[in-house]
Amino acid sequence: MLPVDVRCRWMFVVKTVILCYALFLKNNICGDRNETCSPKNILFVSTKEFNDTFPSEALYDEVSGIKLCFGVQGLKPPANCCRTDFNCSIDIKPNGNIIIPDKEIVSKQDIVLMEVRDLNFSCMPSTVYRKTGFLLNIDNCLNTGNKSVRFSQGDFKESPYNEHLCQGLAETNYVIQNKGEEKKFVSCQVPQEKTIHLPPVERDDDGRISLKSAKETMNTLSSVLKLLGNSRTAAISAGNVKGLLTKLPPQNNGSITVGVTASHDMTILKNTVDSELNFYQLVYFPKEASHMAVERNGSFLGILHFPGMYQSQQNDSNSSFFNNEVLGIEMGTEISNLSETIDIHYINVNKNGKIASCRSWDGKTNTSIWVTDGCQTKETSGSIICQCSHLTFFAILLSPPGNISSSDFKSLTYITSVGCGLSMFFLGVALFMHCLIRKGKASHATKILMNLFVAMFTLNLSFLVNESIANLGNDGACVAMAAVMHYAMLATFSWFFMEALHLYCNLRQLHTDIKHYITKICIAGWVPPAVVVVTLLALKKYSSLVISIDDGTSAKMCWISDPDVHQGVNIGYYAGVFMFTLVIFIITVRQIVLMTHTAEKSQSNTSIKTKSFSIMGLLFLLGITWAFAFFSHGPLLLASYYIFTILNSFQGFFLFIYYYKSSKMIVKKDKNITVSSTNITTTNTVTSSTNPYGVYTVHAK
Repeated sequence: MLPVDVRCRWMFVVKTVILCYALFLKNNICGDRNETCSPKNILFVSTKEFNDTFPSEALYDEVSGIKLCFGVQGLKPPANCCRTDFNCSIDIKPNGNIIIPDKEIVSKQDIVLMEVRDLNFSCMPSTVYRKTGFLLNIDNCLNTGNKSVRFSQGDFKESPYNEHLCQGLAETNYVIQNKGEEKKFVSCQVPQEKTIHLPPVERDDDGRISLKSAKETMNTLSSVLKLLGNSRTAAISAGNVKGLLTKLPPQNNGSITVGVTASHDMTILKNTVDSELNFYQLVYFPKEASHMAVERNGSFLGILHFPGMYQSQQNDSNSSFFNNEVLGIEMGTEISNLSETIDIHYINVNKNGKIASCRSWDGKTNTSIWVTDGCQTKETSGSIICQCSHLTFFAILLSPPGNISSSDFKSLTYITSVGCGLSMFFLGVALFMHCLIRKGKASHATKILMNLFVAMFTLNLSFLVNESIANLGNDGACVAMAAVMHYAMLATFSWFFMEALHLYCNLRQLHTDIKHYITKICIAGWVPPAVVVVTLLALKKYSSLVISIDDGTSAKMCWISDPDVHQGVNIGYYAGVFMFTLVIFIITVRQIVLMTHTAEKSQSNTSIKTKSFSIMGLLFLLGITWAFAFFSHGPLLLASYYIFTILNSFQGFFLFIYYYKSSKMIVKKDKNITVSSTNITTTNTVTSSTNPYGVYTVHAK
């Protein structure tokens, strides 16, 4: 027998344990839930089936007034307590989720989910009925070694709605998502859409919404998200700015379609059939966009409609926004390079004879630069669809028809296409002749000319296929096409410069027997254009460009989207080449005129003909004709376009004639030259001037 003091200590410990456990149950029943602190029945359930012996009747404790019922799975027949004092109509799914039909069940009883690992039910029928230590005996019988979880009505008061978990369930149902130690309470009551009012968006002195204010309003959406509470979607109102904010599910993301009414109220559509009849605008978000947002820790989709915004871009001052409105879209993270586009569908658009173009502004600066990067414009049956691969601010820019008429545009397009085809043919023949026949005996001048032919052939080919690539709607292909065409054009300019430089060296009889002379010339001709193109690629300056025509139609091409970059790079690059080649052209023409005066009078007609062909050949060889395209403005602009397209249509032909004549003269000289001939005499120079470009070919090394 234990000493008295020892027995007293053990009795104190047992009473303390009983008291603590009773307080635990009491706190779980009433603690901090604002519920009536009255004895509450407890229903025990499990996620697994057991064939062990459980009491079928309710267990009652007269002291606490608590009844217990074991409505675990696998009991056959079901416990009698489920028919009398308890509601056991709880559905436990194979995945462990618990479906509770309505809140009435949890209002009358608490539910204990037994996380079963090692139960000891041998004491269940006997010891639990003993009046002394009722709650302690229950705890001993449920010696699980694993914590059971208890739910009460208070746990469901702030339960969020989950469309995925509640699929196929009634709105009165509750779901307990059981994921091991993590328990998630879900209500299937579809929340009523609420409206969140934000401070009105600031406006400029003229009453219009500034870009800065629009950007700041979009940035506040992430902080507004917490105001949704249990609601999944809320309408946003900030003065006359309206929008929608919705939570993104953390998994099983699908596509989202938002309908916009004429009053700019927004709603998420469940079914888009015949939706065009009821909405002014539709915005479609693919599944890829939602999935990308969640992966990058984005948790919402926000759309705001900004009325009363204006187009202030200096290089496009005649343009305006459709209905003076801008659409801002945000998902809490950067969304770009989508393979499936976000479609903004404007229904029944009246363009009033203007050209529509989908534009975007990145929101990173306060400068109004609206570009076509990442957006395609599609027009069908009076509607416009902006297909964009990123998220930012969007608008339809309406521009007046272009200065060029549709008839002139068609004529210039036809002349250019035919001219490029002819130039490609003759340049291709010249390249074939050089590679097959004369490559081994090529002079420095011929090698330089062949590089020019390669650049021009690539330029003509890329121009012919450019529009077809632009109409594909593939951003990557269009950027590549624009880069190739731009590189070929800059390389052509560079080789105009190299031609002029080599001609100057020969006219001045400067020494060109420099080590690796052609290699250095090639580096100077091909590398600088590559540096420019790579830089523009890094700055993302290539995209689809829309050319407006006065009849309301338009054409697309892949080119530089920023007019300022086009002016600075292309015109600046050619201007430097043009100044040098023009000086060499003047010097060479003067040389031709001086040589003509030395010819005999009987040959005066031939000399005039030779001079004319020489000057025409130099115009094409040095790229002087390109000045009509770059330096024309005002009333002579259209005439300059026609002159440029017609002259450049014959550029390949004239350069082929030059190459053919040069090759023929080289063969003739090879037949007449002797081993002792080491210098070219003055007589040779005059005689060889019968070649249309004799001044150049005689001095070529």
